[in-house]
Amino acid sequence: MEGSKRITRRQAGLTLVELIVAFTIMMVMSAMAVPLVRGQIRRVKEKELRIALETLRKGIDKYKDAADKGQLSPLAQTPESMGYPLKLQDLVDGVKGVGPTADVKVKFLRRIPTDPMTNSKDWGTRSMQDDPKGPGGGGQNVFDVFTKSNDKAVDGTPYAEW
Repeated sequence: MEGSKRITRRQAGLTLVELIVAFTIMMVMSAMAVPLVRGQIRRVKEKELRIALETLRKGIDKYKDAADKGQLSPLAQTPESMGYPLKLQDLVDGVKGVGPTADVKVKFLRRIPTDPMTNSKDWGTRSMQDDPKGPGGGGQNVFDVFTKSNDKAVDGTPYAEW
């Protein structure tokens, strides 16, 4: 009976070599997973950036359409604005309308989306008078928006050019 109760050395646990091999395999697998996770995070941020840019640009377009149709108060416009908002916040705060909507502010966005690349609501803006590839910031109006991130996409294009 004594022989059957005895635990052999092999059954007692893992040897040091087996532990080192198992640890090495886990390290290799972890090293392979990290780039995949980073790539996935990057793709999610790029998708969020596209959605945020589309939202802002649609708001700017709606503002321009309303201005061209004469639905906005002339006080909200200047000759330099060319029918575009003077700042992004105007899309959220709204501007007074004309006619039946004279007492109501016409709003074009609920909020300014967060830039996923910089994690802020501070977007770069270009006016109609700015160079399309330049840094923007002319300040006459808001014709277009871009991220202030200096990073580049997988295809090599800067996010600021999206």
